[in-house]
Amino acid sequence: MLKIYHNNRCSKSRCGLEILEQSGKSFEVIKYLDDPLSKEELQQIIKLLNIKPIDLARKNEAIWKTNFKGKTLSDEQIVEAMVNNPKLIERPIVINNDKAIIGRPPELILNII
Repeated sequence: MLKIYHNNRCSKSRCGLEILEQSGKSFEVIKYLDDPLSKEELQQIIKLLNIKPIDLARKNEAIWKTNFKGKTLSDEQIVEAMVNNPKLIERPIVINNDKAIIGRPPELILNII
């Protein structure tokens, strides 16, 4: 089943949602700011994306700049930072069974639906 990890305040995330709506396929919307991900869920998403945790972190967010910029962090610490501050998670993330993609640009979502 298709899932989108969505932040309605993000224009890219809204575009990603629109792409899924236009696809005609059923999907689940996960508002990860309202219902934060567990450490295990986030680690699974990172594994599906086949990236390092740092590649999922939004490094231009004020939270990152204030608390983490310039520090040497382990993958575990980066995951913890995103679990504790979900705003740091890049979006949208779309998962289709065992495939996942960060929808930046949103058109990339078409590659997995």
